[in-house]
Amino acid sequence: MKLKIFLFSCIWLVTAIQAAALRTGAERLDVLLPLIEGKRVSLVVNQTSLCGGAHLLDTLYSRGVKIVQIFAPEHGFRGDADAGATVKNGRDGKTGIPITSLYGKNKKPQPAQLAETDAVVFDIQDVGARFYTYISTLYYVMQACAEQGKEVVVLDRPNPCDYVDGPVLKPAYKSFVGMLPIPVVHGCTVGEMAQMINGEGWLGAGLTCPLTVVSVEGWKHGQPYSLPVKPSPNLPNDQSIALYPSLCPFEGTSVSIGRGTPYPFQVYGSPQMKVFSFRFMPRPTKGSDMNPLHKNTYCYGRDLRGVSAPKGFSLRYVLDAYRHYRSFTDNPEKSFFTRPRWFDLLMGTNQVRLDILKGKTEEEIRAAWQEDLNRYREMRGKYLLYEEE
Repeated sequence: MKLKIFLFSCIWLVTAIQAAALRTGAERLDVLLPLIEGKRVSLVVNQTSLCGGAHLLDTLYSRGVKIVQIFAPEHGFRGDADAGATVKNGRDGKTGIPITSLYGKNKKPQPAQLAETDAVVFDIQDVGARFYTYISTLYYVMQACAEQGKEVVVLDRPNPCDYVDGPVLKPAYKSFVGMLPIPVVHGCTVGEMAQMINGEGWLGAGLTCPLTVVSVEGWKHGQPYSLPVKPSPNLPNDQSIALYPSLCPFEGTSVSIGRGTPYPFQVYGSPQMKVFSFRFMPRPTKGSDMNPLHKNTYCYGRDLRGVSAPKGFSLRYVLDAYRHYRSFTDNPEKSFFTRPRWFDLLMGTNQVRLDILKGKTEEEIRAAWQEDLNRYREMRGKYLLYEEE
């Protein structure tokens, strides 16, 4: 017992030392400020854009940086808008700086919105999953800036779900939840992803974006990173972030992943799965989901709050739920895959859904994407900014 306590203490001490030595791109003001000195700056930021204990906007504003506007992604500037909810334009109550939404009808900065800008600073915490829409926002910002000849400065942050796994997106399934031909978990920081977008010519029309990445100090790939603030309303803790890549595909099915509960992306279930004793009831929750799936109805399923999350992407949970649907319905294809197109968009291919319907195992389904995944891993190596453990 004493040995276990000692080992735990050692692990905790090493983690604490690593965290103390880490500096995000936003905290490296000695590098950032000279890059934007005398320039008119637009910020792409949200509640994760912290510089020490203060918001990046407040930090730069207090230092006299000329900030002309804020671009707000999904969930809004303060991160309190529901998933999928339209983010409205407005003004920051503290500084009076105008806020322009990049979620809703306007996902890409328009030429007029960049006319008074010299440089766009992008500082948003990603979680490493392709369908987390902040890297789609990054893509559109880079494309708009490339078209208008504007600079982009990415302030980098660690990837908390730092794996390479899952099917690589096929062109026919490109959408805002999958803009790029990358796997479900891509193993890149935002800065590395920005370099990949430029380097692989993904902006189209031969465009490249004038890009500078302010890298993280004191972090390398494979090093655990616990986020100091939740990146969006339904990812409240490390467990939800770790499970997010594997549970998000349920959004294309009739199975709830706990939206409208205190533990989103840490459970799954439905009213039909009464073979399970664990149950939860989704309820309208302001700032999270006002109309969750199976609202005000008990869902039965699995509680994953205490399990070891998969290291990467796993189909075990989707396959588990589908097997149970097959046991109590004559048509599991329609009763389970209630939004088949959305499931395919999240997966980046229809291969996974079709293989599930054929009764294939996870190993058999995985075999279909291994060749693409190996090619991606090789390409990814060209853009890494950090050593791999």
